[in-house]
Order: sequence, then structure tokens, then C-alpha cells
Amino acid sequence: MSILSVSQVTHAYGDKHIFQNIDFCLLPGERAGLVGSNGAGKSTLLRILTGEILPDAGKIEWMSRVKVGFLQQHIDLQAGTTIMQYFQSAFTHLYDLERNILQLANQMSNSDEEQLEQMLAQYGKLQNQLEDTGFYQLDMKIEEVAAGLGILELGKDRDVEQLSGGQRTKLLLGKLLLEEPDVLLLDEPTNYLDDIHIEWLANYLKNYKHAYLVVSHDEHFLNQITNVIYHLEHQTIQRYTGNYVEFQRNYELGKKQLYETYERQQKEIDKLESFIRKNRNRNAKQAQSREKVLGRMERIDKPTTNPKPQFAFEVHTDPVSKVLEASNIRIGYTEPLFGPLDLLVKRGDKIAIIGYNGIGKSTMLKTLLGYMRPISGTVQFGERLNAAYFVQEDFASSQSALERVWSAHPNLAQKEVRQILARSGLTEKHIRQPLNTLSGGEQTKVRLSELMLTNSNMLVLDEPTNHLDVHAKVALQEALKKYKGTILLVSHEPEFYQGWVTQIWRIQDWC
Repeated sequence: MSILSVSQVTHAYGDKHIFQNIDFCLLPGERAGLVGSNGAGKSTLLRILTGEILPDAGKIEWMSRVKVGFLQQHIDLQAGTTIMQYFQSAFTHLYDLERNILQLANQMSNSDEEQLEQMLAQYGKLQNQLEDTGFYQLDMKIEEVAAGLGILELGKDRDVEQLSGGQRTKLLLGKLLLEEPDVLLLDEPTNYLDDIHIEWLANYLKNYKHAYLVVSHDEHFLNQITNVIYHLEHQTIQRYTGNYVEFQRNYELGKKQLYETYERQQKEIDKLESFIRKNRNRNAKQAQSREKVLGRMERIDKPTTNPKPQFAFEVHTDPVSKVLEASNIRIGYTEPLFGPLDLLVKRGDKIAIIGYNGIGKSTMLKTLLGYMRPISGTVQFGERLNAAYFVQEDFASSQSALERVWSAHPNLAQKEVRQILARSGLTEKHIRQPLNTLSGGEQTKVRLSELMLTNSNMLVLDEPTNHLDVHAKVALQEALKKYKGTILLVSHEPEFYQGWVTQIWRIQDWC
């Protein structure tokens, strides 16, 4: 029996159809990945499954009494709550049970013999119930999950209000894993995790006893944790048995077979139409027979592919050989995150900056670029340095992508702006949609379009691959390899930067 059944679901934003009459089911214990290009509707589908968004048509049916856990990207955390207290809130029902036991113990001291006997029986029953849940091992379980996701190192007594956006997302993920729902719905759970924590999460999910549906663009991660792939493409969904590698193989084979079938049908159609034209007058009966064959034929649509992005970044003016030099700097806010240290960036350097979330990678970029003052020390820019800065954040604007990019570059013709957006893999509909309705990957492509149009000689990129689909990642990687300028790149994906960066700065080594 299916734990989830989706029947004839259709959904659109304005005149843009996301899905049309999709059907699929999720079985108990199934380990499923949900994949598709940027804008295919993966996050929208998860929100429909949770009831956060209502579909335009169709039916979502969950098995009765099933507990669904959804990794939300944004949630208000109450000030004054420690990390440990927040994790313990996953087991509120068990702590309530413990309080009932303690209250019963207090009541027994003032009870008569008959009441005491009844209370002892109830006390023993509740105590056994608590022990059966593993209550007395909860702190150890919490610490295991917190350490696995890289949260323990922040301190168990740290106020949750002090956490960064990425740290908050990890906190939400940790609580969700501790709650162990019957179905986990995870939208890009690896975005804020470092390599070691992604590996821990993969192992955790491989041993998870319930079902899950995971959206991710991390192919290695998906390959480890899935035995079913659901692929969203062209407003439909297709189920593939096996892990991600098997899905890729079967998908490419299916595309090839579909194209060959389409080609054969086109030849047959041409042959029939040619016969009808030649014989309409001299052999009308046979021509009519062929027309009936054509009329009954179920036409195969020509296979189409989504536009593949092409990125290219130009160096407009060469800077001096010493692009950036930092002397004796301490980086942080009121307290230093690390330092003092000396840093030198030379023209043509391509530097990957790595470290666990919250260690200060983004803070360091802002300090080196002059958006923040160092706590101590100095940063000097080389002559003619012109940096283009990619910041990972959501667009709240109702402007379209075309309006945004064109307003930043009014000297360009509209046609030129449209061409650069199209090169990034955005369709005509994407270009004219409000930015706040685009997917995370589509918004990233808009930012990369802006970067391509910016006169610069150094690219400073803070997690640019978050939300990008596989094709876009490969295109960006190729563009950065070919780039003649200087690069500072914050990334948690070694497979993205290994082989072409000239240096790796490991922030942990500086703490």
C-alpha cells in the first residue's frame, strides 16, 4: 500500500504550467530522490505535498496517521533557547512523561497505603514506558546528530538567535532527523553542509528505517542514498528504479529510443503523405485508406531538451601583479573568528576557501572586499582591481529578470540583455517572470548573468553552485577554468573546484 498517492495533479504560476496531470506514489520505506532542471518544480511539488500550496487540480492522499517531516528553509527561532534545548524539543512528549513521573513520586509521599499501591503500579508502568523509548540515552543521541551535522562545535549552550542562516538550517535538519517521521521531505539538505557532514548525513539516511523524498543537485550524495528516482521534466514526472547513476543511464537510453521512434514515425508520415498527394485523383480509394491510417496515428511530439547554460567571464583591465594584500588582520564582529594572519592574492590566482559553516568564510570575503572593517590589521587593494561579487541570497523583488539586469546596464540594448539571460539557460518565460517567483537555481542564473555583464578582473563567489542543476554546474566550472582573471571561491563541493584552483585556504588551519 502506498504511503503517498498523487493523482492528476496540475499546478501553474500565472500562464506558466509547472505540472500537468502528474501521477506517482511513494511506498513505505522507499528511498527516493526528486530531480530535474532548475525551475522544473521540485520545491513547489514538496510544498504541495505538505499542504503549504494547494494544487490547481488533482488529489494528494497520505496514508492515515502518517507523520510527515518537511525541512523548512526559514523559521523563526525563539531568543533565549539554547541549541541543546531546541534539539530536546523534538522529544517534548517524553520530557512531559518524565515530569508526570516526578509529580507522581511527590504525590506518593502524602498518600495512604491503598493510594500508594495504585500509584506504585502506575509509576512502574510509566517508568517502563519511558525506558522503552530510550529516554535516558537521548542526550547521547542528540549529541551524535549535532556532531554529525557540525552543530556540536558551536556549543550546546549557544543561543539559537546567534546562529547564521546556514547554521539555522542545520539546526532544523537535526531536529527533523531526531523526530524520525514516517516520511522525510528534504529540499537541498546538503546546501549548508561541509564534505564530512554530507557523508555523515548520507550514512544516516542509508540506515533510516522510514521513507524519504530528497531534492538535491549533489549527484554523489543522491547516488549513495536512493533506490528510486522521480524525474520532473516537461511538466510530467517519471519514475526510475535504482540509484542516480542507474537513472542517468536509463534516462539517456530512453531519450535515444524516443528520438529513434520519433524519426521512424516521421518517415512513415512522410511516406503516407507523399502517397496521398500522388494518388488523390488517380487512386482515390487507396489515398483515402492512407488518410485514415494517418488520422488514427498517435503522433509522437518531437523530443526537446531544456536550454543548456553557457557562461563566460571576461577580464576588462588587467590589475597589477599584487591584487590584494592583507596584513596582520583579525576577522570577525565584536570578537575575532580567526587571525591575526597575512594573506596575499596575486593576479591570476584561483583560490578555493573552505571550512565548516559559521567559521567565517563569508565574513572573510566581506572583509577582504572592504564591506566590513577587520577587527585589526589592514587590507590593501592593488591598482586597477575591479571585483565582481556573487552573494547567495533570495530575490524579494517583483521586478523581472530582464528589468533587473537592464536597469543595471542601461547602456545595453534590450536584445543584448535578453541574449545574456538566455545564454545562462533562462527561457523567455523566466526572463519576464517576477524574480521572487523564480526557483533558487533560476535566481542564481540571473545573478551569474549580471556577473557576466560586469566589468571586472576578479570574481568573488560565495557558494555559487547552491541550487544549480548538474548542467549549470558543469557550464560554470568550465567558464571558471577558462577565466583569465583572479578568483576567490567559497565552496563546499570539492568535485566542483578540484583540478583547476591554484590554492586552497582551509579556514580551520587558521583558528
